[in-house]
Amino acid sequence: MKTVQFYTIKSTGGLKVEISNLGAKITKLLVANRKGEVKDIVLGFRTADEWEEKETYFNAICGRVANRIGGGTFDLDGVTYSLPVNNGPNSLHGGLEGFNAKLWEVTAQSLFEITLHYRSKDGEEGYPGNVDVWVTYTATKDNRLVIHYEAKTDKPTLVAMTNHAYFNLAGEDSGRVDDHMLQVNADRYTPFEEWTCPTGQILPVVDSPMDFRQPTRLGDRMKDPFFTPWKGIDNNWCLCEADAPKALRHAATLEADGRTMECWTTMKGLQVYTGNFIERNVGKSGTMYDEKHAVCLEAQQWPDSIHHADFPNIVLRPGEKLDEITEYRFL
Repeated sequence: MKTVQFYTIKSTGGLKVEISNLGAKITKLLVANRKGEVKDIVLGFRTADEWEEKETYFNAICGRVANRIGGGTFDLDGVTYSLPVNNGPNSLHGGLEGFNAKLWEVTAQSLFEITLHYRSKDGEEGYPGNVDVWVTYTATKDNRLVIHYEAKTDKPTLVAMTNHAYFNLAGEDSGRVDDHMLQVNADRYTPFEEWTCPTGQILPVVDSPMDFRQPTRLGDRMKDPFFTPWKGIDNNWCLCEADAPKALRHAATLEADGRTMECWTTMKGLQVYTGNFIERNVGKSGTMYDEKHAVCLEAQQWPDSIHHADFPNIVLRPGEKLDEITEYRFL
């Protein structure tokens, strides 16, 4: 019987990362600021039981499909598939028990790298096909945390993963992220409806509260009435055209307390979430977590892509291989 385990990787540059086989989660991320002060910059808990029971998306791999699938159904090759709904009328982050809730198998580990594997069986959470998924975390000597996603299937299906890390660059015990400065390198976004599922439109950010092309203080922008219905930011930016060739793109920069983190990715979207619904739980250092104590930079494909022909393709077929990379670079 598998049990929850924790593994450490580190780089010669000083980056230290703890990974769990539960949800392939980042359970600690130790990073120095420009003064040399080292802090853990991801929210989390002390014990395996707490990691299983509280805030199940914290720093986890979400899938098969991250974000939302509208109506909890999709058509593929003439067949309609029904998924569990767990976000109003929508299916969110893979369903009731997505990849974040599974025990993964560690297939390789070194001082600076770890690979985890999970097999999602045909019909799991309503999705067709047996899907083998591998996620490799690498801590590089120049202080990059590289996440490499791979997947294969034996039937046509949907796969679109992300890591849902809850970052606080001032330290996981430091409270609200109002003073974090965020820049998002995107000039378009996907507006959404009541349950934050895209309408299908693609709009320019210019002259809107979604314009983060220049560094912007989160505390100031979160007050804008545009974000009030969702208590803060929880939106998808389009990093490129839906059919653009795959490339590693500089998606965003986040800065606070002398730490600068760049997000680079081959994914075509970035969901920014300001922890609007974080539950009040005691965290790993004894601090009570609350709303807006973290910001997530979820590199992924666009939400509800399966229902919009001009959104990125998230269909994976036999003989194909999903191969995506996200990097968090600490400067």
